[in-house]
Amino acid sequence: MPASSLSWPDYAVLVASLLVLLGIGISLTRQQQDTVDFFLARRRVPWWAACLSFLATEISAVTIISVPATAYRENWEYVQFFVGSSLAKLAVAFLFIPAFYRHDVTTIYQFLADRFGQASQVTASVFFFVTRLAGSGARLTATAVAVSILIGWSLPTTIAVFTVVSIVYIGAGGVKAVIWTNVFQALMFLAAGGVTLGYLVSAIDGGVGAIVTTAGSAGRLDIVNWGPSIGAPDFWRRVLTEPNIFWVAVLNGVIGSMAAFGTDHDLMQRLLTVETRRESQRTLALTPLGTLLTLAIYLSLGAALYTYYTQHPAPSLARADEILPFFTREVLPATFRGLMLSAIVLASIDSPLGSLSASFVTDVYRPLLARGRSERHYLMVSRVAVAIFGLILGVLAWGFSLIAGQMLWLVFKIAGVTSGSLLGVFLLGLLTRRRIPDAANVTAMITMALVNMLLLALSETKVLPFAWSWLVVIGTAGTMAMALALGAVLQRREGQRA
Repeated sequence: MPASSLSWPDYAVLVASLLVLLGIGISLTRQQQDTVDFFLARRRVPWWAACLSFLATEISAVTIISVPATAYRENWEYVQFFVGSSLAKLAVAFLFIPAFYRHDVTTIYQFLADRFGQASQVTASVFFFVTRLAGSGARLTATAVAVSILIGWSLPTTIAVFTVVSIVYIGAGGVKAVIWTNVFQALMFLAAGGVTLGYLVSAIDGGVGAIVTTAGSAGRLDIVNWGPSIGAPDFWRRVLTEPNIFWVAVLNGVIGSMAAFGTDHDLMQRLLTVETRRESQRTLALTPLGTLLTLAIYLSLGAALYTYYTQHPAPSLARADEILPFFTREVLPATFRGLMLSAIVLASIDSPLGSLSASFVTDVYRPLLARGRSERHYLMVSRVAVAIFGLILGVLAWGFSLIAGQMLWLVFKIAGVTSGSLLGVFLLGLLTRRRIPDAANVTAMITMALVNMLLLALSETKVLPFAWSWLVVIGTAGTMAMALALGAVLQRREGQRA
């Protein structure tokens, strides 16, 4: 690992950023009297703060590190997923959020308990644990790789530091600390990206014009991939194997993002901290503006990096994800390096520990393991859960660090295995009035997750040509169909017994 080239101004910016983050968490410790404070901030968060918090959570280190790497190595076709994602946010705002506020939930999986039963709630919560821990582990790995390049630490040391800081500030301040540090993080992400892009453009011979010419001629600025015509001989093969074809990307972006935003409590938790349903809907509906700005900055960084290293050839890198950290360390001047380093570090520290703790205590511990205890007891268990989930997350991140490849797509593949099952059962609760038996829901969810796991394994080993982006669509449709069919059979048997 190359030695760190950071100077004291860089460390000063980083230390100041971390002190702000820890100060926010510790200052809010005394405001946590019960789990309503710890998990919902008593629904007193301003909508604009929740909006920036959602943006920071959606962005994460994967955006900062892997989106420029994708534009550097491939193109801008990732924007196609943004189109589908924006449509999904509108669907979640006007379909999911009203139901969650109507049922007055602390975690979104309580909605499933109200509609179907406790087994559906607990199964969904367990799916969330698995998906969120695995996905966040991959995100943490992406960040740790970047920071280890910049500072010169080993990967295990970097992961350990991030894990400890996350446990301290989230365990102290709860969701309120998470949200207000997210606001600070979102502003840092935009500032660091903008400053780095500005410097990079000034360092390129020919500036913006050279970027458009060089990156454009190499296909690095391509946004839309229309794919084959419908009558082409290879139409179905390419549709099933290429996730970046426009209408495939948009469709999968809609379904996948509905699952991500509507059934993942880590993201939805931010939207439940504002006072009213209407404010929550406005918060989510406005987030595409921030996402678009962020994508524009970081995709432009990737194209600019391609142009810069076409003019100034760089040594080969083990991973494409290393390109922005490498540029930051070797080229950016002091203070600018510290700003980008701070953005990367802050992105890694925003972990899902608060939402994981909320789901464990609300969906599993309180109803199944320890009913009728005091709020003081549940608050203590919530903080212990933050620490335990933090340790699990650190171990997973270390495991992912042993895998080569781009973290951006790894995160999506992990989510694809279980997200369809979650979305399917939520849509049954939202779009139908039938009270489907718990057994039918649980069987359908587990079966389709196993099917998707098998499909992903066959795809990754090249046994079955298949794009990971279809997993959520298959999981959603399969869960809904199987749960409805099994539910009808079980209800018919119950009727015959009666």
